[in-house]
Amino acid sequence: MFSKFERLTAWRYLRAKRKEGFISVITGFAFTGIALGVATLIIVMSVMNGFKAELLNRILGINGHISIVSSPEFPFNNYKKAIRDLQSIDGIDLALPMIEKQLLVSSGRGAEGAMVRGIDKEDILKKKVMRDGFARVDLDAYEDDVVVVGEKLAHKLGIYVDDEITLISPNGKVTAFGSVPRIKSYRVIGTFNLGMYEYDANFIFMPLESAQKYFGLKDAVSVIDVTLKNENQLAQMRALIEKSVTLDAYVYDWKQTNSAFFNAIDVERNVMFLILMLIILVAAFNIITGLIMLVKDKSRDVAVLRTMGATRGMVMRIFFMDGAFIGFVGTSIGVLLGLLFCDNIENIRQFLQKLSGRDLFSPEIYFLSQLPAKVDVTEVVLVVVLTLLLSFLATLYPAYRASKFDPAEALRYE
Repeated sequence: MFSKFERLTAWRYLRAKRKEGFISVITGFAFTGIALGVATLIIVMSVMNGFKAELLNRILGINGHISIVSSPEFPFNNYKKAIRDLQSIDGIDLALPMIEKQLLVSSGRGAEGAMVRGIDKEDILKKKVMRDGFARVDLDAYEDDVVVVGEKLAHKLGIYVDDEITLISPNGKVTAFGSVPRIKSYRVIGTFNLGMYEYDANFIFMPLESAQKYFGLKDAVSVIDVTLKNENQLAQMRALIEKSVTLDAYVYDWKQTNSAFFNAIDVERNVMFLILMLIILVAAFNIITGLIMLVKDKSRDVAVLRTMGATRGMVMRIFFMDGAFIGFVGTSIGVLLGLLFCDNIENIRQFLQKLSGRDLFSPEIYFLSQLPAKVDVTEVVLVVVLTLLLSFLATLYPAYRASKFDPAEALRYE
């Protein structure tokens, strides 16, 4: 497609002489702009993908795909049979009974609002995220009047293992003088770290039987958590479960519960993609500027080439190769930088935090304790294709302008 003469001439034009240093500087800006634009786009998109994927894995690792919640007046008394019926359905992996209530927790050093989840030890071990989060807890002691507190919540309360905390529930016993809050002390046998700030800073786990006694539910539960084998069957399974539950129960799926949050992530991701594509567009204009300056500087050379027999097509291809080379090399460097950054993003974050002395990824704001990155090959290919397309399009006008030079006019004014 390109002759040896065209390739050698194009390469020669990219290697500026000393007196043509300004041309090489503009070319360098074009290289840098393309590389930084591509790298930034890959990094940002990968972080957004990783954030969404990690958050989703944490949510589904702690909760199921579908939650069946009872009304306060009518808890699930016959939940064991319901569990057996649910697990017999093809497509359902787990059905876990639990109690989940909000209350006030206090220690000698402070008080905080918290969510108490009553769940059996065996059910905790059925989920990997839960097993990993409870790795430092002695689950053999997880029975009777004990609790496991989120690591961040324990820090806020100033409590340690074997300390006691007091749980205060407003929904207590009804007496002749009104409702009396439920108040009971429990021993802390450990702290968990699920890697998600919302849970580590607000949740307390206790044995299911203890939760039943504390909340006065006898042999009942308030929630049945359902995990599916295939997430793609969510709508089908939810419809099937809704048909089987009573009017006193409510069925929620994880998309419904977290819809606003994940929709916001998708919107931010799409907006960031458009904004960062503008950086690449600006870099493409740098290519146009650099090539126009190159064409202007090489007008005499072009005139000589034309008088020696070079066709307009040859001249156009020479300058097209220059611009395409800038776009290709800049894109390649950008992809390499972006992938290397994503592969070491947590180490880079820790280094920048130590350097600046500031927390660059606060778990209180971003819910996760580590900065995730997930490279999507399809998105990387899309970024590369769009960048190369813009780069190639940017070369067309300068190359066309070079091919239109009149040799006689160019030599006359030299």
